[in-house]
Amino acid sequence: MTTSPEVTKVLAKLGCGDPNAARELLPLVYEELHSLAKRYFRTQSRDHTLQPTALVHEAYARLAGGASENWKNRAHFLAVAAQAMRQILVDHARKRRTAKRGGDQANFSLDDARDQVHAQDERLIALDETLGRLGDIDPLRKQIVELRYFGGLTVKEVAHVLGVSPRTVDSGWRFAKAWLQREMTKED
Repeated sequence: MTTSPEVTKVLAKLGCGDPNAARELLPLVYEELHSLAKRYFRTQSRDHTLQPTALVHEAYARLAGGASENWKNRAHFLAVAAQAMRQILVDHARKRRTAKRGGDQANFSLDDARDQVHAQDERLIALDETLGRLGDIDPLRKQIVELRYFGGLTVKEVAHVLGVSPRTVDSGWRFAKAWLQREMTKED
């Protein structure tokens, strides 16, 4: 794995507008981005129309393709990448939810599989909406959830990215998990 100082150096170049930095960065963070994407797909159906590699490339294009973000370090970049991946999946689920069903295509007896995919899309959208409500109430706790759950960062890494103490992250994480569980249960 690439060291954080090496990645941080390239991220600083990217933030300063170096046109070569995006090409330098991808090989340094690709494995970690792909691991994040695979983690997201553990909860998706096997026949999902996106694949982890496509998710990595789309998220990377959003983040590095003209980034003026002031990246603090590798953990910060990966946290924002995790947020981008989640948003891509939510957008994808919303598009599938609103798309016309069937059209002029032949209907196969795959209703159960389609219903399962639909249910997973609905859960992802509901989680995104619930997380948005948490952000309205407490933006810090929303960020903690995004970084811990979706970004896979440790308490210490989240504390560093957000500039708060590990104790603040730990208590925020415990509260947010309980709050989200309660809110998601209400919706079911």
